[in-house]
Amino acid sequence: MEPVLEVKIGCLFAMLVVTLVCGLIPICFKCFQIETFRGRHRQVLSLLGCVSAGIFLGAGFMHMTVEALENIEFEIRQIRMKNSGGNSSEDVNSAYKEYAYGGLIISLGFFFVFSLESLALQCCPETIGKPKVQMEEVSETHIHGFHSHEPSPSRKPFRALILLLSLSFHSVFEGLAVGLQTTVATTVQLCLAVLAHKGPVVFSVGLRLVQIGTAPRWAMLCILSFALMSPLGIALGLAVPRGDSEGGHGLAQAVLEGFAAGTFLYVTFLEILPRELAAPEAPLLKWACVTVGFAFMALIALWA
Repeated sequence: MEPVLEVKIGCLFAMLVVTLVCGLIPICFKCFQIETFRGRHRQVLSLLGCVSAGIFLGAGFMHMTVEALENIEFEIRQIRMKNSGGNSSEDVNSAYKEYAYGGLIISLGFFFVFSLESLALQCCPETIGKPKVQMEEVSETHIHGFHSHEPSPSRKPFRALILLLSLSFHSVFEGLAVGLQTTVATTVQLCLAVLAHKGPVVFSVGLRLVQIGTAPRWAMLCILSFALMSPLGIALGLAVPRGDSEGGHGLAQAVLEGFAAGTFLYVTFLEILPRELAAPEAPLLKWACVTVGFAFMALIALWA
């Protein structure tokens, strides 16, 4: 067996184990279930949710969106060079009118989820209803003279599903990139970079599933499914014959990455951040926690 193949198999299992461990921690330990606590412990968990919101924000802007924009721009430039007969990139760029294709594709992902959610709520308005837990929370907030702006509970499972799907798409492409490496050094470097931001993100996903009241069995199934995505990508990369990775699939992969980034931004801004910032208690502290989560992902982006 070649050394590169052995390293890739090791990376496959490392990604699986790290993702499972980080994702199952908030699900398996009762101390992360905010509904079962009151007082200071509940406030600490709320601030931890703000940190996770900052992590999602950083993952969206500093990783998924940036990578999608770079890949889309690169693939479009390659197509233009082929169509122009192999001219230099300066000549190609001057011959074509510049257009923000990457931004358009990401926006299409955003509006695609927006339209799906609007259509579902329009066709099934009877699904909107407040469960007992949320009714208690609303009544408690009215006592203190304010009201909650949390999303409708009917939207929470849908948005959680979109969050998992967008992250799963991204994870497959990350694993695919690892599986397509040709040297041991680049394989290990890329794998460590992926694990550096995947750990905090999947922990935040597990925490998010707990906060919206997902049953432990379903939450574990979601984390298991998500954990299998990067190993699946590595396996696909191993199955691709050398020299075939530069075919016509590059643009399709870049478009899917951009689409996934748009759906991820939708969930981050319309579900995660509003929920964590809805209550007016300690706004500066919440801002600081969101900033810490974002700064952590921004620091990882320096070398990941």
